[in-house]
Amino acid sequence: MKVLLLKDPKDKDSGPDPYIKELGLCGFEATSIPVLSFEFISLESLFEKLSHPECYGGLVFTSPRALEAIKICLKENSKNEAWLKSLKQRWKTRPVYVVGKATASLVEEIGLIPQGEKSGNAEKLAEYICSREKPNSLALLFPCGALKREVLPAALREKGIPLESVTVYQTTQHSDLQGSLSTYFAQQGIPASVVFFSPSGVKFCLQHIQKLSGDFLNHIKFAAIGPSTAEALEAAGVLVACTAQSPTPQDLAAGIQKAFHTQNC
Repeated sequence: MKVLLLKDPKDKDSGPDPYIKELGLCGFEATSIPVLSFEFISLESLFEKLSHPECYGGLVFTSPRALEAIKICLKENSKNEAWLKSLKQRWKTRPVYVVGKATASLVEEIGLIPQGEKSGNAEKLAEYICSREKPNSLALLFPCGALKREVLPAALREKGIPLESVTVYQTTQHSDLQGSLSTYFAQQGIPASVVFFSPSGVKFCLQHIQKLSGDFLNHIKFAAIGPSTAEALEAAGVLVACTAQSPTPQDLAAGIQKAFHTQNC
């Protein structure tokens, strides 16, 4: 059975895509199509804030893109030197809260120690942070996207935990999205399952998929990587067959397998 993953394929140089590999172990033939493009913004402002760890109680990351913004900053020799010389060590004395393993691994790449990665979504990460932070302490620095949800900021605000957001990227539709979807459906046919990885993916892809599927739309089992994506699908009137318990290849594959009641994994 074929599964369409609405996400960037992993760079081939870094090994096989873990989602494609895990679904393959469960007997599914998965294909990835890039959906989103990202424009990084306000990087000077971001690094200025990173240059003053004494002003913050810690860091919060809910997206790998926010770490990519930091890595772009650190490509400049002067900034990288400052990071390695003292900033990294000073931030290490503060908590770095993350959602999911992908974000956690990028935090480790810049030399910091992530915590909260098993939370899996913004709601649970907010609970984790609230259990560890005191009200009216130093603000947590939150590099994020322009389309960030308000779940985490609202939960922290309710508990009196200061959060300072800095928008470091904007999300747009990938320039090849429509053509890639048309080519996939023409060559592969109607997939057994389509997996959405973000509310933005729902916004940019769903209408194209509905049009390309035609009368066979009801044959597709729609899956979501997490609760916010599932909510976006449901708000668009789509029946969600499964939502991964946490945003990992293993949990996604298990959810899709359960939706099909297969026993071959």
